[in-house]
Amino acid sequence: MCVVLGLGLAGAGLLPAIADAADLEVTASHVVPGPGSIRFVLYRGAEGFRHEDKAFRVLSAPAGTGSASVHFQDVPPGRYAVMAYHDANDDRKLDLRLGMFPKEGWGLSNNPRVMGPPGFAPSSFAVDEPDRSIVIEMHY
Repeated sequence: MCVVLGLGLAGAGLLPAIADAADLEVTASHVVPGPGSIRFVLYRGAEGFRHEDKAFRVLSAPAGTGSASVHFQDVPPGRYAVMAYHDANDDRKLDLRLGMFPKEGWGLSNNPRVMGPPGFAPSSFAVDEPDRSIVIEMHY
């Protein structure tokens, strides 16, 4: 009985974190239809921003129409940024020309004007409500 009660109390501590988690709908607009997929890379905080291997989560959607959407579930409250890119050759990376200019379509949350490498702050947004939707304009 003590074990069951202890597990019940331990599990109760998890409920607020689960209850606060949000669903985030992200849509990429102005997608040029073609082969490959649109990859949506969700970053939690500035650390590791623009490095997909350090992303919080990554989802993909087909690039066959003028828009693409994904649904991130159970996103804890915090500050996030999303980078979307049209992975035309499905190699799971944003192909660059001269190591710095995108060869594939791309976009960022908040749709900031970018001169040089994009930063986390202009692209960041708060996840602090149960459901959130954002639209990212793709650039080719």
